[in-house]
Parts: sequence; structure tokens; C-alpha cells
Amino acid sequence: MTRLLVIDDHAVVRQGLVQAFTENGFTSIESAGTLSQARAKIAAFNPEAIIVDLNLPDGSGLEIVQWVRKHTVEVAIIILSLNEPSQFVEIARRSGANAYVSKSQSMQEIISSVTFALSNQGSFTSKLTVDRPPRFDLTPREVEVLYLLAEGASNLDISLKLYVSVSTVKTHISSLMRKLQCSNRTAAAKIARENGFLL
Repeated sequence: MTRLLVIDDHAVVRQGLVQAFTENGFTSIESAGTLSQARAKIAAFNPEAIIVDLNLPDGSGLEIVQWVRKHTVEVAIIILSLNEPSQFVEIARRSGANAYVSKSQSMQEIISSVTFALSNQGSFTSKLTVDRPPRFDLTPREVEVLYLLAEGASNLDISLKLYVSVSTVKTHISSLMRKLQCSNRTAAAKIARENGFLL
């Protein structure tokens, strides 16, 4: 019996995944719609596999990936998203995820990704072809900061949310501005949307 946690802000996606995995022999499945719900579920449920969307109402799914990876390498983590693969396949790998899967892929491919990750710790797979290299080489943490910037969060808000100092936040923002070749937060959010970092 594999404990599976599905994290997505759309109830219909959660329900569809739960149903599909139940039909494929998974009997212990929980779900969450936000980062805060996900953290609570992870602490209480201790999942062996996690499917997480990048775009959650209270931040990026990358936060969950990195938070779990601080504690264990044994959990299979699959990022399931609509975000631009050319930007996110490498970011997903660097964050510690085992796979990056598009929501447009078949349910069988999603299930196969989870099954493979469960039996191959430390692996990374993605069937998505990346036709072009990423234009901006952002780190997983910079993407998390970018999500919060786009929501209008202040440096202090970001600091509290990501459990880092304000000076660390400023360093990340400076790096973001340099990599995105812009000088303010509004421009950063606009460039991020145009290049598939934000939906």
C-alpha cells in the first residue's frame, strides 16, 4: 500500500487523479489544495509519493519539493503542471523532484512516472521534449521568490514566507533582476509571464 498525496488547487484535478490512482491499485490517497494544507498533510500522513502542481494559491509547488527534500530523499515527488517545459524541466530536476509531467499528458503517463519514481530513488524523468534551452537560468528558490513578487509580496513578506532573512531575499531579487534583465518588480512579473514562469 503506497501512501500518495495529491496537491493541486483545482478540485476537479485532485478528484480525477485520486480516482485514476485508486483504479490502479493505490488505496491510501490524501489531497490538498494549498501549500499550507499540503504541509499539514505531509506531517500527518507521511506520504511515500507526492504529486504537486507548481501554481498554488499561496505560493509555488517548488516550496513543497524543497521542504520535503530537506528531510528525506525517499519520497517520490512528481511535479504536474501546465507551465512551459523549456523553463521548468531543469528547475524541477534541480529542486529535487523525480519527474516533471505536463497536465496535457495521459493519465497512464502520470501513473507511470509515479511508479517509476517510487522504485528508482534519486531518478529524474520527463518525457517532455525541450525544443530550446531555457532563456533564463533561474534557480528553484528564485522561482519561488518570483511567484511571491508577482503577488505583490514585500521583502519582509517573502522573508517570512520562505523562512530566510530580508538580506537573503534582497540577494535573490537582485539576481532575478539581473537574469531577467529588468529593473523593477512589475517588469519582472511581466517577463516571467511572457516566458512561462507564471500562468
